[in-house]
Amino acid sequence: MAFHAIILTLYPEIFPGSLGFSLAGKALAKGLWSYETRQIRDFAGDKHHSVDDRPAGGGAGMVMRADVLARAIDTTPADYPRFLFSPRGQVFDQRLARQMANLEQAVFICSRFEGVDERLIKARNLVELSIGDYILSGGEIAAQTVLDSVIRLLPGVMGNHDSGLLESFDNNLLEYPHYTRPQIFENEAIPPVLSGGNHAEIAAWRQRQAERVTKARRPDLFRRYQKQKKSDLGQK
Repeated sequence: MAFHAIILTLYPEIFPGSLGFSLAGKALAKGLWSYETRQIRDFAGDKHHSVDDRPAGGGAGMVMRADVLARAIDTTPADYPRFLFSPRGQVFDQRLARQMANLEQAVFICSRFEGVDERLIKARNLVELSIGDYILSGGEIAAQTVLDSVIRLLPGVMGNHDSGLLESFDNNLLEYPHYTRPQIFENEAIPPVLSGGNHAEIAAWRQRQAERVTKARRPDLFRRYQKQKKSDLGQK
């Protein structure tokens, strides 16, 4: 099943951008996913191709017009989930990435300026997404970030299926530390347990390390991990 993305943007030339390289680029060439961009200005009704106007009530900046964006959105299939990148949206995480990887298609709307007319968001049932607590100039980089996260989870994209199963944020833990050759680097050796060949001991060590790193760096995640762990124990 290939994943298809329709991207509404003022800057279609930005795509595929980083998505044309590495895993995403190879998957694009293989047909494991596809995309098309649509220039929002093409749906403007005036000779200047205006897509924004002054905010009602006054204030700084400009707001993307509901009528222009509605015409652009209405050219996409009605059954496609529609995501709008917005700082006030639900924070995108690994759980959402896995959910999106089960979709066959989606529409991604890259907003600009101060935002989008609220009436459009409600009228077209847009799901607002944020990639973090900071502001970008527009949704294009956010779209590439989300798509990269989703594409790598599609069947056949990663050579080793297990690579997508044991990663940071799965099970509310950050990933354990990684090592490879040389055996000794600047007087520090690879932890002996990783060279011992005992897979049960290696798994236990990695679990402990994941818990240690998460507790130190992301106490919020660690609290969720502990809560989920207690819940899982209670169900057994």
